[in-house]
This record gives sequence, C-alpha cells and structure tokens, in this order.
Amino acid sequence: MAQPIQVKMRTVYEAVCRDATGRIKWVATAHNIVVTAGLNKLLDATFKTGLAAPLWYVGLKSTGTPDPADTMASHVTWTELTAYDDAARPAWTPGAISAGSVSNTGAKARFTASGNMTILGLFLTDIATKAGATGTLYGAADFSEGTRTMVDNDTLDVTATLTAAAA
Repeated sequence: MAQPIQVKMRTVYEAVCRDATGRIKWVATAHNIVVTAGLNKLLDATFKTGLAAPLWYVGLKSTGTPDPADTMASHVTWTELTAYDDAARPAWTPGAISAGSVSNTGAKARFTASGNMTILGLFLTDIATKAGATGTLYGAADFSEGTRTMVDNDTLDVTATLTAAAA
C-alpha cells in the first residue's frame, strides 16, 4: 500500500537593507510558520469557495515569537512594527507559479525607515492597513540572524517565496 503524501507549506523571506546611498548594510532571512488562519485560507480558496484574497501585504515584526494560533486580531505573542514612512504595508505582488513556488522577486515589497527602527522579522497578511487587526494573517517569521536595525531613510526590500512541497 502506498504511503500518503503530505504537503508542507513554507515561506522564506529575504530582506536586504540599504543605506540612503544604496549601499547594502545587511541581508537577513526568515523562515515562516504558516498559522492556522493561513492554512484555513488556503483550504477555503482552493477546495471550498475558490475565493482567494485579491492582494497580500508584507508587514514588519517587532518583539515576540510567532505562534500557530496567531491571527491579525490576536497575535499577543508578538507586536507589529509600524514606525516606517510608508502609509500602508507594501503589497506582495507574486510572479508566475512554477515548480510549487511563487515569489515577488520581480516586485519586492519596500519599506523606508522613519528614524531608528529595530526589526525582528516579517509577516504576510491580506490587509494593507498598518497595525490593522482585520483580515487574514498567513504567517509570521523571525530573522534567522536575529535583531536587525535601520536608520532614517534606509530602505528594506523584502522577497517572500511561498512553496508547497511534498513532505
């Protein structure tokens, strides 16, 4: 009898910070946990309603550790960092789906620092509003390299690659 195939969802973020002159200051990676609300959204959009969020957005994570039970309305284990110049969270604009993966390599999400910022990680949601508590949280991740800092006018370009693979 054949063994059942399991599917594993993961997101890998790559963040590149540049100073005001465009020089790279640091590069960091983060490996996402897909929270229960994100998994439910995948199942709903794929097998039930066929309705996916029309747009997804990248957010900056401050203190705390992500938990599978987190939602946009309740993520008491971590806080969102909103002290950046942009009026809203930048869009995650995916390219073509290939080999079980999709990313925003062609249109990276960009943040511009407003003063000094300390970033611990990233998250993906379907609501653009900074500090917005509605919508669906897909997942959140801490940087593998630990805490990262930015100063006024630094930019942060974020690539998020979502992958579905047989486990």
